[in-house]
Amino acid sequence: MEIILFHSVYGLRPAVHAAGDRLRAAGHHVHVPDLYEGQTAETVEEANAIKDAIGWEELVRRSVSAAAPYSDRGLVYAGFSLGAAFAQVLAMGDEKARGLLLLHGTYDVGEDTHLDGLPVQLHVADPDPFEPDDWLNAWYLEMGKAGADAEVHRYRGAGHLYTDPDLPDYDEEAAERTWATALGFLEDLRRDA
Repeated sequence: MEIILFHSVYGLRPAVHAAGDRLRAAGHHVHVPDLYEGQTAETVEEANAIKDAIGWEELVRRSVSAAAPYSDRGLVYAGFSLGAAFAQVLAMGDEKARGLLLLHGTYDVGEDTHLDGLPVQLHVADPDPFEPDDWLNAWYLEMGKAGADAEVHRYRGAGHLYTDPDLPDYDEEAAERTWATALGFLEDLRRDA
């Protein structure tokens, strides 16, 4: 599969490169854009300062520009936390999207969204302060109304960005379960292509 993988609010850190390498080792073509143009953060405060300085609209524009060269091939959009929001936004606007893999985050679905059977897999901590139960329930229902084939995997006790070994949220067991499930999802997409 052709995958575009968007980094979290922390920027293009080693964990994102490692995720790309893991996906490539499974036989996928992976693009990992740097929406922050080289900036990374060590704390959530630094991360939010970078994000806010660039601005939401500019980050969406950069996401669209990063995906544009590959979107005619039928991309799988993927992302971590904030990057998951960008992945979802782009997948919702791409009729050729093959799938959507969300790690640690979601975005508003919108009433006029039509996803026509798009396979979607979400992996999220349980509980997650950035993805509270009420929000996730509403998101899941809205994805269903939009026609997506969505599944949600929750990981009790894990921190928000539990797949990043360089952050305090890291949970090795939850991360490995996430990757095993996500790789199975991608393999199913490849088989169905």
